[in-house]
Amino acid sequence: MALEATFRNLSVSLDQLHEAFSTLDLMFGDKPADRELALIDAMENSLLDTIGELYGAKKAALDARKSVGLQPDLNNARVALTTCQQYFHRVEQHFALDLVSYEKLKELVRLGEKGKEWRSWAERIRKDIEQCRQPLEQTRGVLGNCWEELSERLGTTSISVRNVVGQKIIAGRVRTKNEIAERMT
Repeated sequence: MALEATFRNLSVSLDQLHEAFSTLDLMFGDKPADRELALIDAMENSLLDTIGELYGAKKAALDARKSVGLQPDLNNARVALTTCQQYFHRVEQHFALDLVSYEKLKELVRLGEKGKEWRSWAERIRKDIEQCRQPLEQTRGVLGNCWEELSERLGTTSISVRNVVGQKIIAGRVRTKNEIAERMT
């Protein structure tokens, strides 16, 4: 696949991931009104942090995409892709530790014991969290494709030049033919 198309796929994949997290954020805002819970607040705050990291990844992906356009600057693309990868890694960490961990999902199930409204809400949140997995995995794969395409391009365009300029001059006295002949024997 062409380098520019691969980087375009990264932007599309990050947009899809952003949409999945935004849907989840809307559901957190639609929680039952009877009281606030520390679990929900912590998960919602982590989700907002995740979305913030995702904005950083999207900006870096756009910078990388611009760098592989008409006049490619592969070093800038590499730097931007590295930044995108770092943001994406933090997105994955937030997701794994603060949203989809066994402990968090177990607490969501426990919320369902508070009544029908909480059970319905907790089940919907759990499903929306699960629906974030696929775009996360897709984005991880597309990032890998970007690195592969970029490294292939960098590997085919590297040029190595070695140039030695100058003369080696040794100063000394001029020797006669006899002196040279004596040294050789």
